[in-house]
Amino acid sequence: MSLAGNQAYLDGYLDSLISQRQLSPLTIASYRRDLLELLALATAGDGRAALTAISHFQIRKFAAQLHAKGLNARSIARKLSAWRSFFNWLSEQNVVTSNPVDGIKAPKRSKPLPKALAADDAVRLVSSSNPGKNADATMQLCNHAMFELLYSSGLRVSELVGLDLRYVQENHYASAGWIDFDAHEAMVTGKGSKMRSVPVGQPAIDALKAWLVVRDTLVKLDPHPLFLSERGTRISARVLQLRLKTHGQAVGLPTDVHPHVLRHSFASHVLQSSGDLRAVQEMLGHASISATQIYTSLDFQRLAQVYDAAHPRAKKKP
Repeated sequence: MSLAGNQAYLDGYLDSLISQRQLSPLTIASYRRDLLELLALATAGDGRAALTAISHFQIRKFAAQLHAKGLNARSIARKLSAWRSFFNWLSEQNVVTSNPVDGIKAPKRSKPLPKALAADDAVRLVSSSNPGKNADATMQLCNHAMFELLYSSGLRVSELVGLDLRYVQENHYASAGWIDFDAHEAMVTGKGSKMRSVPVGQPAIDALKAWLVVRDTLVKLDPHPLFLSERGTRISARVLQLRLKTHGQAVGLPTDVHPHVLRHSFASHVLQSSGDLRAVQEMLGHASISATQIYTSLDFQRLAQVYDAAHPRAKKKP
C-alpha cells in the first residue's frame, strides 16, 4: 500500500471523529499525533507498509519500543487506546477483519512513592507552635496535640478525627477510638472496622494533656470528641488538613504537608531505625505486608542519597 493509502485511512477516521463523535480540536489533534506515530512505527524502513496489515505481534513490538524509549505507562495506554479505536473503525468499514490491538495492555503504572519528611523536618513541624500572630492559643494547643499524635503513632486522618476523650458505649453509640494515657496507647478503628492498639510517645502524651486542660472551654453539645473545632464540634478531616498545611507553610517547610505525609514519615523513620517491617505493618494497620513494603523503597532511597553524596565513585562529574 502507498503512503497516500495509509494517509487516506487516517484522514477518514479523523473525519469520523469530527462529524460523528464531535470531539474537540485538541482531542482530534491528540488522536492525529498518536496515529501518525503508529504510521511512523509501521513504515519504518518500508514506506509502502500497510496499516491494514499490521499484526498483533507488531503492535506488541511497537508498545515495547515506546516503553524502551522511556515513555510512561499512562502515555502508552493512551496511544494503545487511540490505535484500538482506529482499528475498530477500520473493521466497521470492512477494511480489516480483526483488531490487532485487542488484548494488548500498557505496562503497569509504577506507584509513586509516598512523600516522607526528613526526620529533623518532621520533628520541627510537630513540635513548633503556630507562629501566626493572630493564632488562637486554644487552637494552638489542639493543633499541637493533633500533629504530635499523627507523627507519633502514624494514624490515618479518619482514625484521628474519630477519637473520643475516652471509651464510650451508650445509646447505640460506641467509640471508634480513644487514648489510654496510662498505657501510652491509642486504640483506633481502621479500615475494615478493625481495631488496633498503637503506641503513643511521651511528647504526644504531653501535648494531649496540655490540650485537655483547655478542651472543656470549647465543648458544646457533644462531650465525646477528643479534638474540637472552634465551634465545639468534632473536628473534620478537611479542617485538619488545612490546619496542617498552613502550619507547615508557617514553619517554613519547602513542601505542602498533609496528614498522610506524617503517616508516611512515621512509617519510614520507624523502619529506618528498627528494620522491623512486620511491626510497622501492625502499627499502620495494613492487612497485607505488601502495602508496607513500599517503605523499604523509601529507606533505600535515603541510603542511595547518602551513597551518592559520600562515595568517591558515585560523585557526579560537574
